[in-house]
Amino acid sequence: MTRLWDKGGALDQRVLAYTAGEDHTLDERLVAYDVRGSIAHAEGLRAAGLLSDPDADRIVDALEEIGAAHARGDWRISLEQEDGQTALEALLTERLGETGARIHLGRSRNDQVLTALRLYLRDAIAALVQDTESVVSALRRLAERQGEVALPGYTHLQQAMPSNVRLWSAGFAAELADDAEGIRAVLRRLAGCPLGSAAGYGTPGLKLDRTVTANRLGFAGPQEPVTAVQLSRGKAESQLLFELTLLMQDVGRMATDLILFYTREFSYVDLPEAFTTGSSIMPQKRNPDVFELMRGRGATALGCLTEALGIAAKLSSGYHRDLQLLKAPLFRGIDLAAETLGLLPQALDGLVFRPENIRADPAIHAAEAAYRLVLTEGIPFREAYRRIAAELKA
Repeated sequence: MTRLWDKGGALDQRVLAYTAGEDHTLDERLVAYDVRGSIAHAEGLRAAGLLSDPDADRIVDALEEIGAAHARGDWRISLEQEDGQTALEALLTERLGETGARIHLGRSRNDQVLTALRLYLRDAIAALVQDTESVVSALRRLAERQGEVALPGYTHLQQAMPSNVRLWSAGFAAELADDAEGIRAVLRRLAGCPLGSAAGYGTPGLKLDRTVTANRLGFAGPQEPVTAVQLSRGKAESQLLFELTLLMQDVGRMATDLILFYTREFSYVDLPEAFTTGSSIMPQKRNPDVFELMRGRGATALGCLTEALGIAAKLSSGYHRDLQLLKAPLFRGIDLAAETLGLLPQALDGLVFRPENIRADPAIHAAEAAYRLVLTEGIPFREAYRRIAAELKA
């Protein structure tokens, strides 16, 4: 097949495999967004008088049909096609001939893929926020069911002060709600439309109105100047992965509590059987594997963030092929967060605290006793602290 950049020379298959990498599989999730971006680009060419009405209509109709066929599973991107942008244009040209080939006027694969990626990320962020809020709701339901069950509050893994299930749940619910806000904040870096920046220096002589495509695709406006487009790559991706790392750390800390509470020594909770597994050798055991993997995947999230930050670091201005590598850690980070969030509401809804097994050291009320001395005797807190400490030693 003829690639978008092909000038007639031979290409070593090993070079093709190395340079295309995972793009032909990773881009599957971007096809629908690439179709939307391509339709908007066709409309922009029409508005600029660079594409006739009949040609624009044929291109839009064909793009919609190609997108629908992909959604049905009728075609997939091949390694020979390298990426979704090449596949889409090849299919369009196959259907429409010279008319289909007109679609690439005024754009590059660079602004094309970045537009599709930003459209995808807007939807991914909306889904991640919704999934995070579903976990927050599950924690609130847990507080409603068993909120008054007393729990020791721990510092340094030592019983410290009295707490309860409501406080435990509310703490994690508040932090996950904060994580959702952090994820939503990434949208600011996705507000500018890259289309029309082409390879990073615009489309001299064409007089394309970039606001046409930006408005059609729901962006706040064109990203300006055009030289900022490639410089911005990796920023939204890394910001999202940073927020997902914080999210997965919060999930990991909650999972760690539940793993500890599930041990025989504690027996504070019963975990849903569907979220535990058995041992291959010990008939009596049920293991909190799901929660252990939730905890462990915080390391995966951090790895994705580190990889994304490292790819864009110290690149000179303009486009570099290194930027293609951002998709793998980005998609992996999004997928692992989505999978984890998808499991948590059901896991939390099946969680049961066992008040009959929860025992608090009577000394857990020591701080409260010191406060009471301050209020009743008017002494400084430090003196009350020493008196209570001495009583506990006696």
